[in-house]
Amino acid sequence: MEPLQKIYEAYTANLLPKHEFDLINKRFSLVLEGIARIEKASGIRFPVAYVEPSAVLSSATNSFDYGILFARTIPIFSNNSIQIIIQISAPLVAYGLKGTIHAILAHEFLHYLELTSRLSKMDIISDELSSNIFENVYSDNTRLIEPQTVFDDKTLLQHITKRFPSGFRDYKLEDKALKFWIEKNLPTLKITLDTNTVKLNAESLAQMKINPLLVRKLEQIKIKNSKIRKKKIY
Repeated sequence: MEPLQKIYEAYTANLLPKHEFDLINKRFSLVLEGIARIEKASGIRFPVAYVEPSAVLSSATNSFDYGILFARTIPIFSNNSIQIIIQISAPLVAYGLKGTIHAILAHEFLHYLELTSRLSKMDIISDELSSNIFENVYSDNTRLIEPQTVFDDKTLLQHITKRFPSGFRDYKLEDKALKFWIEKNLPTLKITLDTNTVKLNAESLAQMKINPLLVRKLEQIKIKNSKIRKKKIY
């Protein structure tokens, strides 16, 4: 997948102004730098990723409040099998600081590892998100792999810890996304948390091919993760 393909399509269809199109293209190098950094720090290849030419807004059902999702880890069906991709929102690329972009990419990478681990063990049939934003953040934090068991990069770990104390917060980035993107009526993708579900079946899981080396690496990470979790409890 060409990471910027949808950006080009949106620009060609006159959905994306030239200023934002040029800005995203110019700053996409920060995304590539972040991916290379994550691969070096983890020793694991980054999954397929692409830039969504929209601001992704999430809300609970029947609620006027919404949150901005700057990236998502999504399992998709491809060739009768399952592939995990990372969707990066255009406002993150356009307005995010380098450290923020790298932290969000690393956070989604942890989601990718956790989901891959569960899929490799057939330990998942459907991955449903709570319709309550607070409950969803809590669930995200409790099941995510501890960053220090994956990344050998102290600065990257500091970026993650700073921006994900209990759910992602970056007020400057959120303000820019609101002012320069959403309020200008640039493309938005609206989802509700209770419909943001992925339903998988046993047949699709059986056809999923996972690199044996990655599976062994994940097993090692899980052992380290378990030890750290026990230390936190006791």
